[in-house]
Amino acid sequence: MIDEFAKDNLHGRLRRDRETLLWKLDGLSEYDARRPLTATGSNLLGLVKHVACVEARYFGEVFDRRFPDPLPRWQDHDGSDLWAAEGETRDQIVELYRRTWEHSDATIDELPLDAPGHVPWWPAPHSHTNLFAVMVHVLGETNRHAGHADILREGLDGRTGMRPEHEVRIDEEARAAYCANIEQAARSAAAAGA
Repeated sequence: MIDEFAKDNLHGRLRRDRETLLWKLDGLSEYDARRPLTATGSNLLGLVKHVACVEARYFGEVFDRRFPDPLPRWQDHDGSDLWAAEGETRDQIVELYRRTWEHSDATIDELPLDAPGHVPWWPAPHSHTNLFAVMVHVLGETNRHAGHADILREGLDGRTGMRPEHEVRIDEEARAAYCANIEQAARSAAAAGA
């Protein structure tokens, strides 16, 4: 009983966070979806591509249920899953992510939580794991990158949140006053500590 509750709960949260990550692309130009927004090159479409590859590996290779699309070998990781190449369209990357969902959902639906898996890129003894641990790990990865996407999107146009139905119109004046209060507190703390 608890296994099915845990599995359903984790799976539901994973589905929610997947949708959140994709929502961060809504309404953006091709340039804004792809351009580097941090010193390390983080970008919104690249986050979607990265999470698609991560999920495809964890719910595929780890359980000997290979994802049907070719993926670069994990040993050869070169960062190419973190950005969209010129020849890759947004639609292609979003479709890859959605195909990953179908493949992952099948793995989750068909295996029990204690199904054994092997993560060759994790150090021993942790490389021998199970579906429960992988679900928690992938949920954490997806949630982490959805949070990154939220911050990146906020920097582009101020939009934040987990779902469009909960988004509140930005009050620029209130936001500026709020940030001014935070800035003043930071300056005061720095002056007191100097």
